[in-house]
Amino acid sequence: MRAIWKGAVSFGLVNVPVRLFAATEENDIRFHQVHRADGGRIRYKRTCSVCGEEVGFDSIAKGYETSDGQLVILTDEDLDKLPVATSHEIDVVEFVPSSQVDPILFAKSYFLEPDAKAAKPYALLREALVETERMAIVRVALRQKETLAVLRVRDKTIVLQTMLWPDEVRKAEFPVLDTEVELRPQELKMAASLVESMAADFEPEQFTDSYRAAVVELIEAKVERGESAQLVEDEKKPAAGKTGEVIDLLTALQRSVDRARGGTVAQAGAGQDGAGQDGAGGSGSAASASGNNAASGSNEAGAAPKKAARKAPAKKAAAKKAPAKRAAAKTTAAAQAPAKKAASKSA
Repeated sequence: MRAIWKGAVSFGLVNVPVRLFAATEENDIRFHQVHRADGGRIRYKRTCSVCGEEVGFDSIAKGYETSDGQLVILTDEDLDKLPVATSHEIDVVEFVPSSQVDPILFAKSYFLEPDAKAAKPYALLREALVETERMAIVRVALRQKETLAVLRVRDKTIVLQTMLWPDEVRKAEFPVLDTEVELRPQELKMAASLVESMAADFEPEQFTDSYRAAVVELIEAKVERGESAQLVEDEKKPAAGKTGEVIDLLTALQRSVDRARGGTVAQAGAGQDGAGQDGAGGSGSAASASGNNAASGSNEAGAAPKKAARKAPAKKAAAKKAPAKRAAAKTTAAAQAPAKKAASKSA
């Protein structure tokens, strides 16, 4: 898990450095909206209801509609002037009995992990909450927004549970509940007996999402029967993975680099490997290492084949010049030979 926030729990003079981790995740199956006929993705455009034109993100502002129908537009400049909470401290306001905190107020759960040097004060706070059967009411700033939360204990971990503000909980106003209902003692006794007959200890592990399991089974069955098609992407985006092969991140990055360079990296790497096989053992090892580095996708490896590709023509040119030099040397030697013979005769 990755920490999403770092700070400290502060109560009294005690300060406990902690890191915050999301305690829950959603495992719902997510679907794309596609065109039934050809499988194309359905995209939504941001259009203006007044002029009908498509609007980019840089032209979008926040608008608030008042109760009398007026529209107030808030720009980024307006919002930047507002005070934001940036404190990295979980400030304990008070400790309250756990039974007094209505679970309807609970929002999102986070695990608190202490720093290595803060294990003792962390354990001290945890055991104090357990011993007194209380929760700590705290204020904390997450994503520059202050929120109300509680600290409670789950196993050996202190959990920070964000809470809704009181005015965010609706009132249950159902007139039928105001009607007086007469309950006979026999009915109450029978209902209590039924509850006791179904009593058990709560073990959440024994409950599973049967709907999600059924959807997964349905999808797998369709794949096995061949009732699947390649997802059609937008024309503006490169259609990756059309062959159905699984591409890891490293391979995708290397292919992207090769495509951007017009395939020069792969060709240069192949040329180096060939030179290594035909040449001496030392140069072959160096070329092979360069080829391996090119496959790893690093910048240095990418640079090596380029240099080799640039030097190759120079070597070829040198090779072409070599026969010419030899031919010139032979011609000169042939011309000088008769002159030497004539000199010797005259002597």
